[in-house]
Amino acid sequence: MADDEAEMYDGVRAQFPLSFGKQPQAHKSLQLIHNSTRRTTNSSAVITTTSTSAAAGSKLEASPFPSLSTSSKSWLNSLKNPNYKSNIIGPTRPNTGLSSRNDKSEEEEEDSAIIGPRRPAVDAKTEDDEEGETIGPPRPVVDAKTGYEDDEEGEMIGPPRPAVDAKAGEDEDGEMIGPPRPPRQDSEDEMEEEEEEEQNRYRIPLSNEIVLKGHTKVVSALTVDHSGSRVLSGSYDYTVRMYDFQGMNARLQSFRQLEPSEGHQVRSLSWSPTADRFLCVTGSAQAKIYDRDGLTLGEFVRGDMYIRDLKNTKGHISGLTCGEWHPKTKETILTSSEDGSLRLWDVNDFKSQKQVIKPKLARPGRVPVTTCAWDREGKKIAGGVGDGSIQIWNLKPGWGSRPDIYVANAHSDDITGVKFSSDGRILLSRSFDGSLKVWDLRQMKEPLKVFDDLPNNYAQTNIAFSPDELLFITGTSVEKDGTTGGMLSFFDRGKLELVSRVGISPTYSVVQCAWHPRLNQIFATVGDKHEGGTHILYDPTLSERGALVCVARAPRKKSVDDFQAEPVIHNPHALPLFRDQPSRKRQRERVLKDPLKSHKPELPITGPGFGGRVGSTKGSLLTQYLLKQGGLIKETWMEEDPREAILKHADAAAKDPKFIAPAYADTQPEPLFAEPDAEDEEDK
Repeated sequence: MADDEAEMYDGVRAQFPLSFGKQPQAHKSLQLIHNSTRRTTNSSAVITTTSTSAAAGSKLEASPFPSLSTSSKSWLNSLKNPNYKSNIIGPTRPNTGLSSRNDKSEEEEEDSAIIGPRRPAVDAKTEDDEEGETIGPPRPVVDAKTGYEDDEEGEMIGPPRPAVDAKAGEDEDGEMIGPPRPPRQDSEDEMEEEEEEEQNRYRIPLSNEIVLKGHTKVVSALTVDHSGSRVLSGSYDYTVRMYDFQGMNARLQSFRQLEPSEGHQVRSLSWSPTADRFLCVTGSAQAKIYDRDGLTLGEFVRGDMYIRDLKNTKGHISGLTCGEWHPKTKETILTSSEDGSLRLWDVNDFKSQKQVIKPKLARPGRVPVTTCAWDREGKKIAGGVGDGSIQIWNLKPGWGSRPDIYVANAHSDDITGVKFSSDGRILLSRSFDGSLKVWDLRQMKEPLKVFDDLPNNYAQTNIAFSPDELLFITGTSVEKDGTTGGMLSFFDRGKLELVSRVGISPTYSVVQCAWHPRLNQIFATVGDKHEGGTHILYDPTLSERGALVCVARAPRKKSVDDFQAEPVIHNPHALPLFRDQPSRKRQRERVLKDPLKSHKPELPITGPGFGGRVGSTKGSLLTQYLLKQGGLIKETWMEEDPREAILKHADAAAKDPKFIAPAYADTQPEPLFAEPDAEDEEDK
């Protein structure tokens, strides 16, 4: 039965062409994919080199000797090809038949017939025949140094050669002898080759580039997990975007977007040592912890802003500036804030910090701590303070806020980033003053090297080491009147010199940078007030995974099956034909809902008036108003003298004192008045 069904299927299938049904998709080669992501600077150089070589090749094909004269060309051609017919005046030599071609025509064979007897076999070096005898006269002896032909007795044969300048190829009279020398290669090509060799020595991946877009403002925070599979980017647009290389295709879209704190910029992001959680630091006073998929795990408490001593508060009271997870311990977090303190937190307890660190200040007050960092082992903490100082604390039993290393006036402006080397010998610092300084942790009085002319306009500009730490890199900002855009500057750690500068964006500043050790790919965040993104530099021959995975994965194409027409719902009772006439009840309900039509009339004001309205009565009650108008109530106090009104009660007060006089009745002495003198009476 099964055989019959198979035969029936084969018979039906035979009626259709072989191309019927779903066709396999044509896959793009990896070489074409990576060619599409090549950087513009390198690609233009490649195109220029290729076009130059092609043009040179075409010239060589058209004219094998572009710098020789016509007579020299004919002479060389006659040596290369005996059948070459030049324009030399005089009889041409007969064809000797010494051509090595095997595919000759009959006419060529007739032309190549040997005239006269065939020459014996001759040794090319000694010109001897098969028996070893020399054929013809011996050749003159040639001096190897002078190149002159001498006879056996050593005398010069022929006129002497003119003296030739070895460098210029000219004789004594200054005339050029022979064809001119070919032009030397430009020094620019040599410089490019040296730069390529230098980059290959450091294994800098710069050939290809992709951009992770999505932010609407500058990207100010960046972190890549230790495996190199997920990238987090934070921006001044208050959002955090999460990218996954394994699940992302060539469209390079983020799989999740977060808004940690509404209305606050994202300033720092940091993965935990196990990469199962990450820290998000914003402009608010509370840092947040998220899991690997972007779900909120907790938020640290905010401190009491009315407490003067920062050590007595349970958290930060001002906006955070930086934060970093402990490199070894997955429960400890370090944060710095504008309130002038650094705090250590326990991830398992969001209600209070573990320790408060107050930096050393030249004078009392609150100076913001602009940045902070752990060393590789998590035994040291470095902080950049707003007064330009760098302070380092060693974590040991009984340690406090007093710094172990204090460098006053390390920079002339706010410090935007500090970075320890893995061996714990070098500290790098970046500042708003446009400089990058290299410090020896064993002697911090003076920096080992100061690199200037590195403009910096963002408080999150950092420094990063290469995987082998032979190089360190930092980004530069776009100046207002500058001609160069945002660049990445590469410095040699051993020689303490600038290796190269790589342009990232002509219009946007480079803020954060990172060089992942496993991927060997360089990340650089750029942006301004209108747009932001993360540039990833890689090399298909030097880099691994990461960008190589997502670039090679083409997005899924839309098919006919994906089309879904939007349903259109027709309600017959909504047509004007079936619409009911509006009833009075509905009209009344509509009027009651109208705030103007349903406004209650205002009551008349009983009094002098208020709120811009004049009262209609002179009394407080309607009965009083009517009695006043009828004359039953008369008010004369408005027309009476105040002194006379008070003296009305003088007799009653003297006869029956009620308030002041009874209190002094027992102790009050009798008043004695002076008797008038005769003189006074006369005066009167």
